[in-house]
Amino acid sequence: MALAAIYNLFIINKSGGLIYYKDYGSAGRMDTNDSLRLASLWHSMHAISQQLSPTTGCTGIDLLQAHNFDLHCFQSLTGTKFFVVCETGAPNVEMLLKAIYELYTDFVLKNPFYEMEMPIRCELFDHNLAQVIQKDRVALLGR
Repeated sequence: MALAAIYNLFIINKSGGLIYYKDYGSAGRMDTNDSLRLASLWHSMHAISQQLSPTTGCTGIDLLQAHNFDLHCFQSLTGTKFFVVCETGAPNVEMLLKAIYELYTDFVLKNPFYEMEMPIRCELFDHNLAQVIQKDRVALLGR
């Protein structure tokens, strides 16, 4: 098992389509269809939770805790969702998600060749994301 807290990263567009997926050493590898199904399921659960909330202003599920993992979600103002599957109790995941969102805005949205809502194929985004994840792994080794 990897030393990193982050197992998977998903980026979902506002329509619920998976536009980016990266596996960082989870125990069970997912094929493309499984990652698409999981992204669609999370989008649906997130939308349903907003409607079922007994309070007004609910923005959806931010954290789903299970016995062996946590699922953290950050939704941008445009409706794009960033979620990571990580080890239980991983620290500062919200800050990591916001850093990933900043990379997305800097290297994907500002890319003149990127079409909105389409799968992300950007080497600069991949390279900088790998650096951010590596920094997170190094920080976790010191805990």
